[in-house]
Amino acid sequence: MIQILAPFPGMEPLARGMAAATGAEIQPVGLHRFPDGETLVTLGGDPSGRDVAILATLRDPDRLALPLRFVAATARELGAARVGLVAPYLGYMRQDARFHPREAVSAPIFAAFLDDCFDWLLTADPHLHRNPSLSNLFRIPARRVATAPLLATWIAENVPDAVLLGPDGESRQWVAEVAQRAGRPYEVLTKHRSGDRQVEISLPDSAVLRQGRPVILDDIASSGRTLIQTLEQLRALDMPPAICVVIHAVFADEAEEAIRRAGAARIVSTDSIPHPTNAIGIAGILAGGMKAVAEGP
Repeated sequence: MIQILAPFPGMEPLARGMAAATGAEIQPVGLHRFPDGETLVTLGGDPSGRDVAILATLRDPDRLALPLRFVAATARELGAARVGLVAPYLGYMRQDARFHPREAVSAPIFAAFLDDCFDWLLTADPHLHRNPSLSNLFRIPARRVATAPLLATWIAENVPDAVLLGPDGESRQWVAEVAQRAGRPYEVLTKHRSGDRQVEISLPDSAVLRQGRPVILDDIASSGRTLIQTLEQLRALDMPPAICVVIHAVFADEAEEAIRRAGAARIVSTDSIPHPTNAIGIAGILAGGMKAVAEGP
């Protein structure tokens, strides 16, 4: 049983929802950054003899990696029984193969780093492509929770005439699930990525697109180029303004504003990453997943 939930700064609202479902005590982690760039980590309470879950979304993993290691090591030094990590957004999962000579394959390297820090891991809809499951990357117990039921509920309640659009072939399985749960049609687009911000999207010639309001689903919105390209093509087809539903709202630089300029009627995200577009809460499924992974074999 998780007795202490220790959120990093900014994660307190999600922690309150999870604590309400689990009965865990919230003890926020304090981070003080010195002028030279070093970080002082302070635990919010005594972890001695208790199971601790650190709550930190990894939107900025380079900045958070050392504080994560410091807080896990400090909790153990002070007598914590077990220390786990709830990372609603898990960074460094994209680079799962070497595409050019001498590149680091960062996904397994980062997984090994977290293995050394924590006793278990929980995340929401990680970007797994060539690795079919988290167990292929992690030695510690690692579990994912799926947001598809929550996305489907939000769409059914807020966009009853939705036509769901998946950005690429990788998205087909989960977009089909969301569409089935929401009772709405769907279509999958074709995407070709040639760089961090270079994306080409092709819309199929399909009658499905004319059956309602387009709702574009994307698991991660970082540069926003996938959403922007899709919005531009829908506008060229004289379609109604689309609603963008995103699981992980990374929104680097001015991505959100660029998506709105491209014609999005609304942008909605889960609260896996704190952001003004958050409208779909995942505290409940994280609480259930945390209980399962922390108390499992």
